Formats: sequence, structure tokens, C-alpha cells
Amino acid sequence: MARVMARSVLLASRPPFPIPPPLISADLRWRSRRSPAISSLLSHSPLLPPLVGFSQGRGIHVASPYTPSCSPFPGPFVSVRAYRKPVRRRAAKKQKAKEQLLDVKICIEEGLPENPEILSIAEMLSEDAPMAMKVAFDGLKDSEYRTRDTSISDVGKFDNIELSVLLCDDDFIQKLNKEWRDEDHATDVLSMSQHIPELDIPILMLGDIVISIETAARQAEERGHTLVDEIRILLVHGLLHLLGFDHEISDEAEIEMEKEEELVLRNLGWKGKGLIKSSHDALNDGSLQAESSNGDARSDMKKTRNLQLDKPKFSYIFCDMDGTLLNSRSQVSRNNAEALREAISRGVNIIIATGKTRPAVISVLEMVGLAGNGGVVSENSPGIFLQGLLVYGRQGREIFRRNLDKNVCREAFLYSLEHGVPLIAFCQDRCLTLFEHPLVDSLHMVYHEPKAEVMPSVEHLLAAADVQKLLFLDTAEGVSSNLRPYWAEATRGRAGVVQAQADMLEVVPAGTSKGSGVKLLLDHLDITAKEIMAIGDGENDVEMLQLASLGIALRNGSDKAKAVANAIGATNDEDGVAKAIYQYAF
Repeated sequence: MARVMARSVLLASRPPFPIPPPLISADLRWRSRRSPAISSLLSHSPLLPPLVGFSQGRGIHVASPYTPSCSPFPGPFVSVRAYRKPVRRRAAKKQKAKEQLLDVKICIEEGLPENPEILSIAEMLSEDAPMAMKVAFDGLKDSEYRTRDTSISDVGKFDNIELSVLLCDDDFIQKLNKEWRDEDHATDVLSMSQHIPELDIPILMLGDIVISIETAARQAEERGHTLVDEIRILLVHGLLHLLGFDHEISDEAEIEMEKEEELVLRNLGWKGKGLIKSSHDALNDGSLQAESSNGDARSDMKKTRNLQLDKPKFSYIFCDMDGTLLNSRSQVSRNNAEALREAISRGVNIIIATGKTRPAVISVLEMVGLAGNGGVVSENSPGIFLQGLLVYGRQGREIFRRNLDKNVCREAFLYSLEHGVPLIAFCQDRCLTLFEHPLVDSLHMVYHEPKAEVMPSVEHLLAAADVQKLLFLDTAEGVSSNLRPYWAEATRGRAGVVQAQADMLEVVPAGTSKGSGVKLLLDHLDITAKEIMAIGDGENDVEMLQLASLGIALRNGSDKAKAVANAIGATNDEDGVAKAIYQYAF
């Protein structure tokens, strides 16, 4: 819940005489070791670097609703950590010559990503904050609250009233909380008073309200309302602290602030209970643990889709298809699709590394809107296909191809005809076979591979196209008991065998693997293994998982994959890819 912190800021016109400590409305007390001059204040704080111009910030300045203001806000939070250029809203024209000006600045801390939702929230606050100020000021008139600090009483005597609202992440607010309150954990909102009653000036500098978007998003999820509703609740709570309310000093003070919170929200027509009421209800229900205690809840945020704000830890995610991104019905779940979109929106590059053909991958991802420009895969994007035997680089151009020995192919198809075991040759974007079979049809109908073309003879098939790999289809028992032992021995020194699925056996050129394809693509893209996270399930993913900075094997995967992985994720039927992305990528 919100805490109040008091500090003084030296105005440009302020005479250089000692300034007494401001009155305080919370448990924080003025620290005598702090100089009231801002130069000293900032020099002692590791969190607040030297001031830079507001024009370097990222935020919104609105003088609402009466006249525009161009004067920079003197508080440090408009310039902390070199904010990017602000977005300015043009305020309405002055209606009266001496109309009171509400000067509000909404700032976005540099640590937050360039997220459209965050900018939308900042835009919303530029309109909501002045409205909340007016309603809260009206509530001070004829107020009979006994516990409120009345240092601010008659707001009508000021020409200008200034307020700054900073949106930040948990890390930033935790550092601030530690620096000013000696509490080393994140919180939802902090109120930092700048009002100094002893100064007789026509400007009321209310101070700063600092809101953690991450904690707000988590609390919105827990309390069953939207992030916008939660931000508004925190804004009102922080504003009331700056106006002298403090729920921490006594039970009576808590009751009075809770009452005013609900009154302001109701008068504004905003949804939700006040923060004090919401916190009590959540604690009573057992749904909210100690608030952000030691940041333990932060990992839970990464598992929700309310609003993901952490910067990506990896530039690239290499992801397998069958048994990994695809569930047991060979589909991309809604949650997996949303996680991929989230990663892409934050600048993470998704690279498919699979035994499938490129047309098959495009077909599957088209169903969830992730194929084509701006999606995960297209004919113009990098990718690793056919177990690393076909690798596409920038603009989707082929950078590597390896073909299977024709003698191995001939022997395999003769075996297929003799034993009646379906066999498919993968030839870039084509699939070729010698006879029709339900399992061959399933490769197209279920696994989305190109429909197999039936060739009249082995020689016709071999003459039709270069073969990159062969795929035997049988029962899981047939593969393990017959096909794998036989072909591992028959192709020794000439080819290798690998399994991605229990009922399939692949014959590939010797010395190649999906991992070698990943290495080729990394070199081509000039990226390092430290920049990638990999997700897979099969033994054909082992080298890829070992190569990546973080390798995650899904729980449904092979023992070999799980043995080399850094972490074990949920199964492919439990949105394992989505959970891995939220838990580890951000």
C-alpha cells in the first residue's frame, strides 16, 4: 500500500537560507543527514542522478483544464534516469485571467519497455489526475476529519498546483522504497510530498506519486478488475496521502482515509473499492499475501498475461514444433499463440527449429495468425527445417542444404516395399512416397505436411528431387523394436537415425542435426548463444538445448532432452511454451 515520503526541493527563486523540515503525514520522518538543498539531496542518493532537462523525458505534461504551462516541474522525478522525449498535450485555453492552474506531469520511467498499453495509461492519467485533484480538493472544504494533517487546507489561495505522477517497474520502486523508507521490497504506490508550509509562494507543490505498473497489474488480476481501474485506485490513494491523510498512524486515521477514498472514487464514477478496503478484503480472503514481500510475487506476474513489463532476457527464442509448440492434436494453443505475440511485441525474435518442412510450419501458424510478415514464420524469415538440413537466413534465403545419400534412400524404399512400412522422402517443400497408406495421409491431415506424391518406382522417386531426409511411419513398438535397431546398424557411417515422435523414425545424413543448423544460423545472424533461449522436447533437440544460454525441455519430452536441459517446463498439452516464455524470457 502507499507510503508517504517527505522531501524539499530548492526552487530557482528560493533564497539560499536553511529550510525547516516539512510536516509529515506518515511513519517516515525527516532525515537530518539530508540537506534541504537539492544538489545535496541528489548527491547523496544513488537513485537520483543529476537533473537533466524535462525535454529528455518520456511522459506527458498537461496544464488542465484551464491554461497551458511550459514551466518545467522542479522535482527530480521528471528527469530520473534520462527520460525520453515527453508527449505533450495541448491544454484548453484560459477562460479567466486569474484562473487556478492544475499543472500535472505524467512520466514513464526509462526501465519500462516501449509498450503501447503503458503509453495509453499515461495518456489516461493526464486526463484523470486533474479530475481527481478537483474532486479531492472539494472534499477538503468543511472537512471534519480529525486525523488529517491540515498543512494543506485552503487550496484556493494558490495560483498553480503542481503534481507529478511517475509510472515505473517493481525494481525502481523497490530501490526507492529502500532508499527512503529502509524497506527492501517493492510496493504499489509511494507518495512523496514537496509541500513546505513555511514557504509563502503562490505555487502549491503537492509532490510526486510513484506507481509500479507491475504491482498494479498483479493486484488488478488478484482483485478481479482491470489494470486501468487499479491505476486509478492507486492514484486516488497517493493523492490523498499528499493531502494529509495517513492510514498508518491510527485505526481512526485508517477509517477516515478509507471513507475518503471511496467517496472520491464514487464522485469520479470510477470502478473499484478504495485501496485500503481492497487490501483488507484480499487479506481476509487469503488471496493476497504480504504485499510484494521481498519481491516473491514478481515471478507470478510473469506467469500472467495481464501486462508483462520486464525487459526480455533473450534476443532470440529457438522453438521446436512437434511435441513442443504443438499440443497432442498438432495445434498451437491460444495461450501459446498469445505468448509468442507478447514476445514479438517486446522485440524478441522467434526462430522455428523443427523437423518439419517450411510449408507445414507456415500452414500451422497461419491458423493462429502468426504466419507472414510480423509473425513467427514466413518465406522471408530465418528458420531451421528438416532437422537442420535446410536452413534459411535473412530475408528467408537458403544458406544451407544437405542431401541424404541416394544409396541409403534406395535401400530404404526397397525395404519399405518389401515390408509394407510407409516411408516418405522429404525434398525441400515436397513429400514423395511409393504407395498410399492411412499413416501417409495422416502426415498431411494431422501434421500439416505437404500432401505426399505417389511415385511409380524407386528410381522415378530418386530422379524427381534431391532427398534431405526419410521418415518411416509405424507404431511406437514397431519403431523401437524393429525399425530403429535395423536402420541404426544398416546406415552406420553413411547416415544417422533420430526420433522426434515415438511412432516415427527419421533417417538423416550423418553428422547433421538441428543443433548444427542452429550454429549455422547464429553465425549467419552474427548472434551469440548467450542471446538465445531454446525450447524443445525430443532427442533431436538435445544439441540445441545444450547450445542455448537457457535450454528448456518440456515435461512430456524424452529423457535425453530433459537430462541436458537447464529447466523442465510444463507439457505441450499444458501450454508449456507459454509458461516457459513468461517464466524465463522476461
